[in-house]
Amino acid sequence: MPNVFSDPEAIAEHVIRDVGTDLVVGLPLGLGKANHIVNALYARAAADRSIKLTLFSALTLEKPRPKSLLEQRFIGPVIDRLFGGYPDLAYAAALHAGALPANIKVIEFFFLAGQWLYQPFAQQNYISANYTHAASYLLSRGLNVVPQLVAKRVIDGVTRYSLSCNTDTTLDVLRARAQGRASFKLVAQVNSELPFMPGAGDLPADEFAAVLDSPETDFPLFAPPSEPISDTKYAIGLHAAGLVRDGGTLQIGIGQVGDALAQGLVVRHRDNAQYRGIMKRLLPGGELPASIETAPFETGLYGVSEMLFEAFLGLVEAGILKREVDGVILHGAFFLGPKAFYRALREAAPERLARIQMMPVSFTNEIYGEEDTKRRARVEARFVNNAMMATLLGAAISDGLENGQVVSGVGGQYNFVAQAFALEGARSVLALEATHPSGKAVQSNIRWSYGHETIPRHLRDVFVTEYGVADVRGKSDADVVAAMLQVADSRFQSELMRQAKEAGKLARSYEIPAAHRDNYPERIRAALKPARDEGLLPSFPFGSDFTDIEQRLIPALQILQDAQRTPLKLAGLAWQGMRHPPDAADRECLARLGLDKPTHFAERAYRALVTAALAKSREG
Repeated sequence: MPNVFSDPEAIAEHVIRDVGTDLVVGLPLGLGKANHIVNALYARAAADRSIKLTLFSALTLEKPRPKSLLEQRFIGPVIDRLFGGYPDLAYAAALHAGALPANIKVIEFFFLAGQWLYQPFAQQNYISANYTHAASYLLSRGLNVVPQLVAKRVIDGVTRYSLSCNTDTTLDVLRARAQGRASFKLVAQVNSELPFMPGAGDLPADEFAAVLDSPETDFPLFAPPSEPISDTKYAIGLHAAGLVRDGGTLQIGIGQVGDALAQGLVVRHRDNAQYRGIMKRLLPGGELPASIETAPFETGLYGVSEMLFEAFLGLVEAGILKREVDGVILHGAFFLGPKAFYRALREAAPERLARIQMMPVSFTNEIYGEEDTKRRARVEARFVNNAMMATLLGAAISDGLENGQVVSGVGGQYNFVAQAFALEGARSVLALEATHPSGKAVQSNIRWSYGHETIPRHLRDVFVTEYGVADVRGKSDADVVAAMLQVADSRFQSELMRQAKEAGKLARSYEIPAAHRDNYPERIRAALKPARDEGLLPSFPFGSDFTDIEQRLIPALQILQDAQRTPLKLAGLAWQGMRHPPDAADRECLARLGLDKPTHFAERAYRALVTAALAKSREG
């Protein structure tokens, strides 16, 4: 049985006495970090330089850090409400300050997007790894401690602990330990908010060397609120929804596109005529091609995804995720989401929760091991993941920049691309916005070439932008270029086409079809507006931790953020806000930001800007 502690310093002392002063600590990705234990180990090593501490991690979760006055006033109360009791990780603060002690090293294989872009130490100690390789890298470095956040359950006096949110690499290294290929101490920190998930991560107490269990170290789970879905993201999600076949398999990556895809599937299933109407307006030419999937779900889908998030529960509720594989409709390896998501898992009936199984990442992300069974289960699979950019020749850029800086990480993207080519009928779907803002300008995310690749062009399959679907698997380079041009923003099509022709990859006589020459944001906005107005495509389809007033403020603040790139637009908003006083509803929003009774020039200016932005946000 494990030693049970109530004091983080005591459990850290126990670990050091048991393992020694050369600590190689594997931290679960994201939510599953035992923050108090990690901080206690960090404090011991910072105070005693004879202790060598190496922390292997991924997706270090941190509270948002607002910068401007408006950000502070909007997000500050949200941070207090949603993250107020979440204990900060000491190593992250030291990394940001450039003050990590010389005897402590932090190595990550996946960053929160953009979090460590300009931190040299983090960039230098990043390991580029497929998610499924992370466990082997930990073992090769001499892993000797795994501190994990767990849920606890006592039945008839017998205590069991659930790995809950992070079975991903922990189950894989535990298997290695059981096979005699590893020797490490598994230590736990109990959290009362963590759902007790059944399945392979439901472990007996004797698997653990030590457990931290105290009301003093209990804390609210990190619960990032759902973000509002933009027209661009909805268009991408709707196009992707037309690729999913009834009776198939679904994996969705991190981000708003996943929510948009899930809501697109819900509309397709529940309001089929409406879905078909939306797609007719959205597709170039206004016709539904035979290749698009539009039918409701009779057999339903089976989910196998490294990450589980709230949208998957929405698909279960809608009767879409229902195809069973050995009694299970959804396999995952880690989860992260808003408070309502955790609560839904905690409160789910046992028979319902039993149909959702948390597994090692080697199960979700690979077909090796029980390959025949996985092949039979993962029929007509659609693996949907995000990319930052793509080239006209079909390479994808998802994790880093051409100067070598890492934005996020490869994670499981290559794993799912590989599965798409290994499984019969499966497809890899890489979703990206056609453009991104860059200072005062806009840049295309579809490039002729780029100095970094995550997925090489020989693994090109399906790309989706807000303007449509480019199916490029097995196509010639000229056909791939033509298909990618058709889903590019029309502001950049001519120059991209010129570059392809100059390189001899596209016939000089080729012209982009007229139907694809109207790829502008305005067309997307107009195509989705009727469905937006009818409530079919809400900004928060699966609920929100933002209040009603905050939800009204978000689009206005986004308008302000966009206007900041163009001084004339900002000045125009300020002038409009000064000329037209706010109505009662707007005054509620201004009060939420402390701008209802401005006391100095900056507050008066922000009041005018927010008033105008609120009015503009209602115009649609």
